[in-house]
Amino acid sequence: MPDKAANRGALPPVFVELARLWEAAQTQLAKQGRRLTLDRVSRESGVPAATLSDWRRGNHVPREAEQLLKVVSLLSGWAELGPPVQADWRRLMDGSATPVVTETARALPFGASIVALGDRLTAGFAEQHVEVDAMCLSGQSLAAAMGHPLRAVHSGSVRPTKISVRVLLPSRDIALAYPSSVEPNGEETDHVHQAWLRQRNAYAQSMSSMLRSLQETHGIEVEVTYRALPFTPMAKLYLINGKEAMFSYYTVMQREAQIIGRTMNIYDPGALGPVRLFGTEERDEDTVFVEQSYLWFNSIWETVSTEMTFM
Repeated sequence: MPDKAANRGALPPVFVELARLWEAAQTQLAKQGRRLTLDRVSRESGVPAATLSDWRRGNHVPREAEQLLKVVSLLSGWAELGPPVQADWRRLMDGSATPVVTETARALPFGASIVALGDRLTAGFAEQHVEVDAMCLSGQSLAAAMGHPLRAVHSGSVRPTKISVRVLLPSRDIALAYPSSVEPNGEETDHVHQAWLRQRNAYAQSMSSMLRSLQETHGIEVEVTYRALPFTPMAKLYLINGKEAMFSYYTVMQREAQIIGRTMNIYDPGALGPVRLFGTEERDEDTVFVEQSYLWFNSIWETVSTEMTFM
């Protein structure tokens, strides 16, 4: 699991995902004043430290699925990302899957960026009226990060009275710049588009259901609204309570993806870059960025966006 993120593009997919998961666990443990070390992972997973060291350096791909899954389960728990999907990790290990668009919505680890977004959402849920606005490509990161404040609500550590969420996602009817086929033809282009659409719909409906369930379980007023963009977002943007903006460009790469059982070469923004945080209580330029982001988001929401359809 190499430490230098700049080298990840050339690594096998399993190394990329292990590196992200390691970072997420390391970030979460650090907040608790705990350290993530090879010895600790080895002791609690039963996987030899030498083997873990080889994985970190990228010396060889994990050969034993059971060893890999023990480590993945342990790190996922520390990162608070939920149980891993074992079948996905097995496919990553044998090289039959990549951490990009796939046939079905998956729950692979997202790394420190998702942890950071989850932390800011949780802090935002301490307000009585929570307002979250987001623009993204599929809603995958947002749905994963939203699990953090939802757990805080269920534990009683935060208790908002109203939650308002607005999300802008690309329309199903446009030709996306990415994900897209490297050598487009009618059939392959449609398969890539449909795979993205299934993801978009699954994450949107899942997050809506989770949030709206708070009305029954906790008596919280919840509004969740989606609208469709007429263009492909070049970046992801999250706005929280009028005070913070989290922003990250999509980094487009050429990769292989398994879609409907076939290997396809696609352009995909699967690599998650760092999400930068801007706050109205920080520097003057941060305040300007947050204010301008809200103005931009509202202008798109109120003009060129259209009603979202999930059929």
